[in-house]
Amino acid sequence: MPKHHIEVNIKSLGDSALIVQLGDGIDPAIHETVKNLSELLTSQPFKGFIEYVPAYNNITVYYNPYVIHISQKSSLTAFEIVSSYMNDLVQQMKVNKKEDFKIVTIPVCYGGEFGPDLEHVANFHNMTTENVIQIHSESECLVYMLGFAPGFPFMGGMDTRIATPRKATPRLSIQPGSVGIAGKQTGIYSLETPGGWQIIGRTPLDLFLPHMSPPTLLQAGDRIRFVPISPSEYTDYKEMK
Repeated sequence: MPKHHIEVNIKSLGDSALIVQLGDGIDPAIHETVKNLSELLTSQPFKGFIEYVPAYNNITVYYNPYVIHISQKSSLTAFEIVSSYMNDLVQQMKVNKKEDFKIVTIPVCYGGEFGPDLEHVANFHNMTTENVIQIHSESECLVYMLGFAPGFPFMGGMDTRIATPRKATPRLSIQPGSVGIAGKQTGIYSLETPGGWQIIGRTPLDLFLPHMSPPTLLQAGDRIRFVPISPSEYTDYKEMK
């Protein structure tokens, strides 16, 4: 298969990690590149490799410099050796690779005690709460990565008409399942944690599933569709679990 040149910028992160920058912003095409490179690194790890952490447009790679020096017996630094290896992997990626993806429906009870910031988001955009619910639930969002807390999905693809800045003062406690907005992102709190996202609703689904493998309901690459439900339907979902 012919090699495909992709612009990549690799930066050192201390003496045992580096960042492979694959673009800027939140973009589905860049996400596919991050996903493809992650899969290659998983299948072709180098000696001294510890782990990688994917993000919206980059991958952080952690390594053991001592193991790299022992295995390579090279005058190059560990950073230079791993940089070269990652550049080679980037050029191995398939052109226009089509990825299978999973569509996950997330029921959400919007507003009220479940979404205390729904009215603020509506007022911020001079629209009704019904408009916000309709726009949010009509967007098919893409899970770019999991982070912050186990199973917390960072999603792009939300309609920018309801993009809203984070709260100036974060809450000390946000309930699991809370659906929030932070700028152009939407996400779901998987555990009870502090947080500054604008909370517009809550899902009765559990996102962190510690007794399953993998232990999360959602994975990077999943497509999410939000479906509005009533408070009584929320209760029914909870009772069915």
